[in-house]
Amino acid sequence: MEFIRYQGTAPNRHGRFPGVFALANGLAATGRLDPADAARHRTSNAAANALYPDPTLASPDCYAPPGARSWFKASATHLLEMTQGYLRLLDKYGIGWIELRSTSPGTITQEDDVQVVAVPVDTAEHRDGSRAPLHEAG
Repeated sequence: MEFIRYQGTAPNRHGRFPGVFALANGLAATGRLDPADAARHRTSNAAANALYPDPTLASPDCYAPPGARSWFKASATHLLEMTQGYLRLLDKYGIGWIELRSTSPGTITQEDDVQVVAVPVDTAEHRDGSRAPLHEAG
């Protein structure tokens, strides 16, 4: 099975590379979205929350291990399509992101129908997966 992750190209203050939803939510939380984009973001988040489970509801500590991160299952086509709107938002506001692909994202701490949370093995291949081209806006 293949897994896909979209994450920022720059680490946050904790040295982690935030995922696509964290990046978009950060834009919204800091007031950087114009009113139309802010409204679309709220609508998209509401739809995603209604359609897809929050991994922490099933396993509250799934992100506790250092480096734990979410990966989409490649079979979750509807979720992957929904994510494209978030990626376009990141492009519009100049937030660089990268697509990672892996058949072995690490030790799985939580799994549902559309995603896994996994702690990567400490090797470059498992930490980064197969890299797609960078998406640097601007």
